[in-house]
Amino acid sequence: MSAPVIVGLTGSIGMGKSTVARMFRDEGVPVFDADAEVHRLQGPGGKVVAAIEARFPGTTGAGGVDRGRLAAAVLGDDAAMKALERIVHPAVGVERAAFLAAHADADLVVFDVPLLFETGGDRAVDAVVVVSANAEVQRARTLCRPGMSAEKFDAILARQMPDANKRARADFVVATDTTIEETRAQVRGVVACLRAREAR
Repeated sequence: MSAPVIVGLTGSIGMGKSTVARMFRDEGVPVFDADAEVHRLQGPGGKVVAAIEARFPGTTGAGGVDRGRLAAAVLGDDAAMKALERIVHPAVGVERAAFLAAHADADLVVFDVPLLFETGGDRAVDAVVVVSANAEVQRARTLCRPGMSAEKFDAILARQMPDANKRARADFVVATDTTIEETRAQVRGVVACLRAREAR
C-alpha cells in the first residue's frame, strides 16, 4: 500500500486554521496538530520542560512551561526564538513521525503547522492548504483572544510570512471570511480533489 498523501495545513494567526482542521477531521482525515503537540511537550512532565528551563530560567513550574513568561522571554528576540525552536522542533518531529506510523494506512493525513513556510516544512509535504481571511476579520478575531494585545498581535505577525505570499505558494486556499457552510464545502472539495489525484 502506498504512503498517505501528506497535506500541510497552514495560515497566519486568526485565519481560522483550527476550524478548518476540525473540518478535515470531520471528513475522516487524521490531523497532526503541531501546536497541540507543543502544548503537550511543554505541559506538566513534558519532554522539553527541563531543556526550556535550563535555557530560559524561571519560565517553568509545576504546571510545565509558563507560556506568558516564555513569550516575554522570546518575542522580539530572534536569537532567543531560534534557541527555543532548536529545543522544540526536534521533539515535535519525533511525535510527527509516530503519528505518521500510526496512520500509515490512511490515504490522506494533515499536518496542521502554523509556521509551515517559515520553517521550511512545506518541503516535507505533498500539497499545501492555506487558510485565509481578509485582514480586518483576522485582526478582529485575534484581538478577541484572552491576553492578546495589538502589540503582541503585531509581533506575532512580524514572524509570519504575509498572507498574500502564503496564498501565492498554496496548492489550495480555503477562505474563512464566509459562512461555515461555505468553508466546509471548500474543505470537502479539497479532500475530494486530493483523493481523486491519489486514485489515478
